[in-house]
Amino acid sequence: MSLTAEQKQIIETSIERVAEVGGDPADRVYARLFAEEPDMEPLFILDRDGSAKGHMLAEALDCVFDLLGARIYARTLIQSELTNHSGFGVPPAVFATFFRTVKETFSEIMGAEWSAETDAAWEALLDEIDVFIEEQAKKYGMEV
Repeated sequence: MSLTAEQKQIIETSIERVAEVGGDPADRVYARLFAEEPDMEPLFILDRDGSAKGHMLAEALDCVFDLLGARIYARTLIQSELTNHSGFGVPPAVFATFFRTVKETFSEIMGAEWSAETDAAWEALLDEIDVFIEEQAKKYGMEV
């Protein structure tokens, strides 16, 4: 399923509003992720200043923006990061969880501004990402 132009615009606008309303969302995204996936927190033991978490969130958002636009590198980035992170013991399902955590955190930051249309647009994007993660994990023999 491909995103409509309207859904793409809604997602882009929501990301911009999150930055305007809440500033850098990295700490909130990772607090939510670690609450849901506590086994992931020890992997960041050396990230004392949050720069690794910030960088990873920026990469995920770059991936989202690519999926909203030219679709040049997002799929390759996800595939390579699935492989890279498997060496750290990060299962593919955590990637799907991470993207959903971003959406949930953004929804919380935007509060009443987060509409049903915004939620539906993000869900369409996340469904597409989920399918791709599952396909790539299976392709490379990773347990989904």
